[in-house]
Amino acid sequence: MIVTQKKPIEELMAMLGDAKKIAIIGCASCATACATGGEKEVAELKKYLESQGRTVVATAMSDYCCMNLTTKGKVKGFAAAGAEAVVCMACGDGTQVVAKNVAPVPTYPSNNTMFLGEAAKRGLFEEACHFCGDCVLGQTGGICPITRCGKSLVNGPCGGARNGKCEVNPENDCAWIQIYKRLESQGKLDLLGQVRKDKGYKDVAYPRTISIR
Repeated sequence: MIVTQKKPIEELMAMLGDAKKIAIIGCASCATACATGGEKEVAELKKYLESQGRTVVATAMSDYCCMNLTTKGKVKGFAAAGAEAVVCMACGDGTQVVAKNVAPVPTYPSNNTMFLGEAAKRGLFEEACHFCGDCVLGQTGGICPITRCGKSLVNGPCGGARNGKCEVNPENDCAWIQIYKRLESQGKLDLLGQVRKDKGYKDVAYPRTISIR
């Protein structure tokens, strides 16, 4: 899931500036799981804004704010309701989708988008993927060296690990020791000898588009 954290409320209020009539949209998927944009959080923000003298003219929940077709319908009435600003309680992608569909009314994010991660347990999220576009998980035992290695090394460890811990962040296990152990358990240590291309941006043009049609 896309993991988000709430921005400080002072930062959000500064973005809203003099706007008095506000619309709010939350996300029923990732942001709800992160407790940054579910129905509860939308209601809390509405209550806070009204306590600060703002008027919340509309609220909505999209199943996925990042899905244009569904979100477009959810925000359709915001301008007619007189919204001077829209707060999107989703990820950066969801905020961009909302902004596109309510323009020229400005849209502001209530969250910081942190990473694509997994729920280790309730309320605890761990970064899992960097969206690098060149996945090597098939060669590294399903452990991502880009995310899990403090230096994002793709061809083995740096040599600075101590007692199995990363020299960049001693609280973390060395990713390449974990990869070695995983491949050893699978009988696939030969994969360590395969040379993987270093990550870079020279072969990538942003923004990217993918069509499955």
